Amino acid sequence: MIYKAFQDMKLSALGMGAMRLPVLDGDDGRVDEAAAQAMVDYAMAHGVNYYDTAWGYHEGCSETALGAALKKHPRECFYLATKFPGYDLDNMPKVKEIFAKQLEKCQVDYFDFYLFHNVCELNIEAYLNDAKYGIFSHLMEQKRQGRIRHLGFSCHGSLETMKRFLDAYGKDMEFCQIQLNYVDWTLQDARAKVELLREWGIPVWVMEPVRGGKLAKLAPEAEAKLKALRPEESIVSWAFRFLQSIPEVVVTLSGMSDLEQMKENIATYETEKPLTEAERETLLAVAGNMMAGKLPCTACRYCTSHCPMELNIPFLLELYNEHSFTGGGFIAPMAMASLPPEKQPSACVGCRSCEAVCPQQIKISEAMADFAAKLGKNPW
Repeated sequence: MIYKAFQDMKLSALGMGAMRLPVLDGDDGRVDEAAAQAMVDYAMAHGVNYYDTAWGYHEGCSETALGAALKKHPRECFYLATKFPGYDLDNMPKVKEIFAKQLEKCQVDYFDFYLFHNVCELNIEAYLNDAKYGIFSHLMEQKRQGRIRHLGFSCHGSLETMKRFLDAYGKDMEFCQIQLNYVDWTLQDARAKVELLREWGIPVWVMEPVRGGKLAKLAPEAEAKLKALRPEESIVSWAFRFLQSIPEVVVTLSGMSDLEQMKENIATYETEKPLTEAERETLLAVAGNMMAGKLPCTACRYCTSHCPMELNIPFLLELYNEHSFTGGGFIAPMAMASLPPEKQPSACVGCRSCEAVCPQQIKISEAMADFAAKLGKNPW
């Protein structure tokens, strides 16, 4: 197992994420605890020492299942991370009771790592309103008392939202978890997020390294290109080798759902084989082909000055690309929840004034109508 230095610690470069544990009868709220125990035991035996869970994973059962599985191992042999569930605004006033309950569910006296969960457009105002909710103050107090050893945050939001959070709390953040893979390097502007975190001196934790399995199998022509360069590598391992090529990355979390996936990923992390520049260019070209239908918005903002509804068109098109590529997901709906109805795609009146000045000749009105339909709202 490869290990990475973090302060005075050595963390396994591959961490076990507990968002996709094996379940019974396809019910996400019923974790197969025997199978999960076998996975944790195998991971511990093969050098994995970082384990990540969260309040909402598996309908609230992940923390309990992972805590029970880890309980069979010495506390000093693993690092446990969980998160405050700010993805649900109803939780904002409940930081004290939720944190206490998490310790109980995980059967521990402290968390090695604790995160503000999913900083995004939906919750940034509440996270920053410490006078009202006291989330930051309470977590810092838990850190002073030793119940949190290291405090950080995860982020699915935009670069600007991340900047706002860092401007407020960055000096106290020790690590940041972002969605990072060779597709999201450009699709979600992960490259710029890594650069921002580098400026702050904050190391990177990776979530969604294979994008929920989307990067485990590629089109035949793409697989042939990669196999020609590294015949011995599996397709999924390319996603991990890409991350091994980014110096800021410390821990890569994989939400492995069965023991075979775990064995394959651990085998990959027995060696560090970062990509050469030529291999990296080939992989990013593969990603570019996967995003062939992506709207080529450059955020020049000519369109916004001509929109009678004053929509933030570049932001909406960025979310449209994400939603279309993913085939749905939670990121776009979550961001839409932060916008009033008059600023959402369904508010587009189809006047095409924006299209008249778009240098990329994007059919913006059609994209807005399609986006509104995908989100389940009536297009203009």
